[in-house]
Amino acid sequence: MPQDARSAWRTTLGQLALALGLALALGFAVGEPWPVLTVAALGVVAWHYWKLRRLLLRLTARQRLAPPVGDGVWNQVDRLLYRSQNEVRARKRRLIEMLRAYRAATAALPDAIVVVERNSQRILWFNEAGTRLLGLRHPRDLGAALGDRLQPLPIAHWLAAGRHAEPLLDAPSPVSPELRLSLRLIPYSDELWLLVARDVSKLMRLEQMRRDFVANVSHELRTPLTVVHGYLDMLDPAEQPDWAPMLTEMQRQSQRMTQLVEDLLTLSRLEAQEALPEETVSMASMLSTLKREAEALSQRRHSIAIEDAAGVDLWGSTKELHSAFSNLVSNAIRYTPAGGSIHIRFVSERDGGVSLAVEDTGYGIPAAHLPRITERFYRVSTSRSRESGGTGLGLSIVKHVLNLHQARLEIESEVGRGSRFACRFGRERIRARDRVPYPEEHA
Repeated sequence: MPQDARSAWRTTLGQLALALGLALALGFAVGEPWPVLTVAALGVVAWHYWKLRRLLLRLTARQRLAPPVGDGVWNQVDRLLYRSQNEVRARKRRLIEMLRAYRAATAALPDAIVVVERNSQRILWFNEAGTRLLGLRHPRDLGAALGDRLQPLPIAHWLAAGRHAEPLLDAPSPVSPELRLSLRLIPYSDELWLLVARDVSKLMRLEQMRRDFVANVSHELRTPLTVVHGYLDMLDPAEQPDWAPMLTEMQRQSQRMTQLVEDLLTLSRLEAQEALPEETVSMASMLSTLKREAEALSQRRHSIAIEDAAGVDLWGSTKELHSAFSNLVSNAIRYTPAGGSIHIRFVSERDGGVSLAVEDTGYGIPAAHLPRITERFYRVSTSRSRESGGTGLGLSIVKHVLNLHQARLEIESEVGRGSRFACRFGRERIRARDRVPYPEEHA
């Protein structure tokens, strides 16, 4: 117990003992000690009740009352109460200032911030940018369902994914279709989500300009490259032995430039598409084709194996999926030394989906490069890529093809031990196979 409290307690006990002692002395003086002592004790109790009533009034009073001067327990309680009230008021002022600062900060943010209740998906709060970017109105939309207020955005399925929802990088705003938004869902507690919407209209326009530029330049380069390549094919190195090395190198570089232009055109076409013509993709035929292409590219320098454990087909674009799978297989062969092995597996996953994985025993990729390896023109080793004839666009094409199939690319690699590239498809992309392929189809 603090020293002030002990002193106040001793003072109050002394005052009580003195009052009762005086009452007892008075009682003996008048010949009635016990009645007088009883009256005095009742008076002490009444005085304490009166002090308790004053304390309750101070607790319920809205105005600030200065504590009375004194040394007793009740005076000490009044002083402690006064100090606590001052601390609470100071803390309340700080909290109000912080809330005002946070409100000013959120109001100044260019991004829309919406607090959403997880279970009901109802709007609890939003900042001023939520009105400008999402068309939300205060107080009309408070308590409303988020999916209803953001029509015609199809975000019900996206919200259902919760903390596993991937960011929507390009979505039309409910305010205007010309306003493009990037939406991100951030669970920050067990009951609340944070929806962050950012205006990416300018970025999307710049990206479209870049795509158009690349597509136009690639298209314009195709004709002169075809002419140059045709004339080079007409030149016979045997007729000019001194020029043979130069002609061979010119032909090789011409073919490489032609492949680069074709990959750029393919990538531009994929980026411009929001959907692909879809059909049932026969995976038995696909795997057989991949094996034939791998053996032709390998020229017996590698061990190539096919595993078809899923026993199903896919729903998608046969042409684009073949392009993606073929890119992964050709990369595995290019970056695997002679004597290594490539294993192509088509297997079922625990979540009900399927995956096609290409595993190799090649050089491997350092962990620092994995986050950027699907970027266009990104190379782990520039010299090795050029020697192998790579354009730096293959994995970017794979990523775009998989995105158009609502699939994802998972990469695992370790330097010196090889790599594993897995294309994971959801169960909605699975179709039953009409017949079981014969063993010789994958022998």
